[in-house]
Amino acid sequence: VVIHTQGLSKAYDEVQALKPLDLSVPRHSIFGFLGPNGAGKTTAMKLLLGLIHPTAGSGSIFGQDIMRDSVAIRSRIGYLPQQPRFVDDMSARETLRFTARFFFSGPQAKIEARVNEMLKLVGLQDKADRPVKGFSGGERQRLGLALAQVNYPELLILDEPAAALDPIGRHEVLQVMERLRAHTTIFYSTHILDDVQQVSDTVAILNHGELLAQGPIEQLLSGSDGPVYTLALKGDTSRTLARIGALPWVSGIDTCACGPSAGVAARNGFVTWQVGVSDERAAEAHLLRQVLADESLTVVEFSHKRYQLEEVFMDIVEGGNRGR
Repeated sequence: VVIHTQGLSKAYDEVQALKPLDLSVPRHSIFGFLGPNGAGKTTAMKLLLGLIHPTAGSGSIFGQDIMRDSVAIRSRIGYLPQQPRFVDDMSARETLRFTARFFFSGPQAKIEARVNEMLKLVGLQDKADRPVKGFSGGERQRLGLALAQVNYPELLILDEPAAALDPIGRHEVLQVMERLRAHTTIFYSTHILDDVQQVSDTVAILNHGELLAQGPIEQLLSGSDGPVYTLALKGDTSRTLARIGALPWVSGIDTCACGPSAGVAARNGFVTWQVGVSDERAAEAHLLRQVLADESLTVVEFSHKRYQLEEVFMDIVEGGNRGR
């Protein structure tokens, strides 16, 4: 574990910006810190960086206390703010060289080697000597990632790294984050659900300053009601529906009539089942065979349902709002 917090919270007068936060970030993960604007993500990051003092609770990075050992911690991390600032007349190479000198005191050749390594990592070699003022939003963010990574950090903390970018710029930044995975742990905040599903392996969901869920993304996307299988079928499903529903490991079947079968007039001539199961092994071994036993049916699709993060996020956030 790289980041660990226990009851970490922050209040401003009567406003609870961050409620007690228990967070655990595994080493070499890409950890998506997810929530709508105003959820408390930036407050949590400032606490981790030692930039503000907690009202209560504690936190550690690399096993060191975030308040007592803040300077030592910051020497081992890289940070990218939501809107990084640059000297526009400096080139990308000059900007990286200037920053690298804060961390390296060895020969100039060593600094230049690190600068070139970072330019290659973020894909800016061909624009290395152009003034930053001519860079697109995506290129500026990639330069910011290079600056955050220049000191060989063991942890990267990124605040909304792709929030203000167009789809191309976001794609470029996510590609760089994927490449950085081999070198460091990445903890980043975002409200863009597609980005999280593309690159994150671990996720925490925050809303109104409260941690609502955290865990491996595959675990969150598996759904809270247990495994579900999707079948699209052509033919008269009425007899098979009753037989499959009676199996001891089938917990329920939701049907969507998408065709004329089962006496329903609709569009494409098939019915979709969402089959909930209590025993995934039994379902994998027998569900499709049990359906195919009815030779009058044609199976158009059979798959393990994988939820979209947007579905999971809205369920969790709306559930949290109802509980407030």
